[in-house]
Amino acid sequence: EADSDIVIQVGDAKNIRRALVISTQLAEMELPFVLALNMADEARSRGIKIDLEAIRKALGVTVISTVASQRKGIDRLIASIATAKTSPHRIRFSRPIEKAIKEITELLGDNVRGSRGLALSILSGDESLIPWLYRNLSEDKVRQIEAVRENTQARYPQPLGYVINLQRLQALDRLLHTIQATEDVKADRAVQHPLKSLHPLVTLSVLGGMIFGLHMLTAINPVFALLALPLLILTLYMLGDWGMHPVLGIPVLLVVLYFTWVFVGSFGAGTAVDFLQDTVFGRLVNPASSWILKHVLPWELARELFIGDYGIVTMALTYAFAIVLPIVGTFFIAFGILEDSGYLPRLAVMVDRIFKRMGLNGKAVLPMILGLGCDTMATLTTRILDTKRERIIVTLLLALGVPCSAQLGVILGMLGAPGVPVSVAIIWAGVVLLILFKVGYLAGKLMPGEKTDFILEVPPIRMPQLENIVVKTLARIEWYVKEAVPLFVAGTLVLFISDKLHLLQAVQNLAAPLVQGFLGLPAKATEAFIVGFLRRDYGVAGFYQMSQAGELDLVQMLVGLVTVTLFIPCLANFLVIIKERGLKTAVYMSLFIIPYAFLIGGILNWVLRITGAYK
Repeated sequence: EADSDIVIQVGDAKNIRRALVISTQLAEMELPFVLALNMADEARSRGIKIDLEAIRKALGVTVISTVASQRKGIDRLIASIATAKTSPHRIRFSRPIEKAIKEITELLGDNVRGSRGLALSILSGDESLIPWLYRNLSEDKVRQIEAVRENTQARYPQPLGYVINLQRLQALDRLLHTIQATEDVKADRAVQHPLKSLHPLVTLSVLGGMIFGLHMLTAINPVFALLALPLLILTLYMLGDWGMHPVLGIPVLLVVLYFTWVFVGSFGAGTAVDFLQDTVFGRLVNPASSWILKHVLPWELARELFIGDYGIVTMALTYAFAIVLPIVGTFFIAFGILEDSGYLPRLAVMVDRIFKRMGLNGKAVLPMILGLGCDTMATLTTRILDTKRERIIVTLLLALGVPCSAQLGVILGMLGAPGVPVSVAIIWAGVVLLILFKVGYLAGKLMPGEKTDFILEVPPIRMPQLENIVVKTLARIEWYVKEAVPLFVAGTLVLFISDKLHLLQAVQNLAAPLVQGFLGLPAKATEAFIVGFLRRDYGVAGFYQMSQAGELDLVQMLVGLVTVTLFIPCLANFLVIIKERGLKTAVYMSLFIIPYAFLIGGILNWVLRITGAYK
């Protein structure tokens, strides 16, 4: 690495021992760094008192106490970056290990920065360094280094990596006695968390009253759906610790989903969409664009490109800003609350048992939850999984049936619309979850490999900070506008050109036996599947528009939503799958997902029709 590299190490103030393990390794690698001990407020609430000055003297670097969720100490942390320096702190290991370190550093040469750290990594058995060694050293020196490691290992009955880590922890434990103490803060805890001292039955009664009251108010006026937001926050704060219980966690999840559904479905997809679509675009933007273009562009074809049935303004921008943006914007707010409160790690713990039945490492929970934000980014995070088998299975599940935030927001908007029974949402969620579990279970059985353990630190439930929610929501909206809107325009151009070349009608006729016959959907649904490959939420927006126009009955809505949820991933995710898993794997996944999505949609259509549901 370059000499100018600087590391900001963010440690947990509640678990300073683990933070110092990394600090000593950064010191051995001779990397300049600043140590930020975060969640200092939680450390104090648990009675942990840390002597920051003692840590500074021991490590010889800048140490800052921070509370990131409240932005406390962040300014001092940023200012300290300019003065970051390497730490002179060194742990002295036993004589044989120190002798081996000296011999390896001499073989590495004087021009290697952090040679002591590299030597310790080599002795610990870090195989990822082997390619680097062969690129930078002669084969003879590599053999000598391996001989040093083998000779040193012969001196100890345990693996050398275990011995080194044990000696490091013993040295740090001696240091901890001088920098950390505990104090009694039970009274402070009672003051900080008064709601958590309530009896569970009282809590459930309060919760039931909130749900009933919200239901009655939204029936009077959909604007009252805004109350779902503070009720969601209160629920997370009151019941968050129940969220990882294998039994109690299920009703907590259902309540969280209910408040999210009301806020996104009733307010986002109802009040907000109606205002933007009918008032802003229906009465202002679209008529004004039509008037201007009629006076500026004399060519009918050019005008249709902007204000026709497949026009950039009347379709692409209307879908992007009047339909999708208010829905995903409200979902971004709700998702930000779930993140900032600390509920998502609890959800990961609760569903860990389900993932183990699929033969997956519990870490698979994390990319799946991140997939609710963005499947493309979640596919990249599958790198944290330990085996290729696990990475392939999770990538398949993400591509198959984990809706991203934009798509999920529009789906919740449709399911939460007035007149749509709750049973439609339950069937949609049940079918998608069942398919995910079935495919994951079969993939886990068919693909060989070993199971690995899942270890996750669960943070305490926090009251979400308004500033954090605003920053996250605005960042996600900016991402949506930059990434999604151009693809909406591109998708509209595809439909416009296909329509003018009479290809769209030909595709609809070709797909009629499948889309209209097997799925029982209108011919226009073909367009939603076409553009859904560019952006998953664009495809759902097509169904949303058909639903608002009265072109879908409840069975068609349900079949369409299930099929488009299980449909092929968006273009960006497909390209990332190629990058991460290879072209062959990406193609195989697509060849499985597309027909399977239509198969499940067709079976659902047949079952609903034959049972006479929603007549």
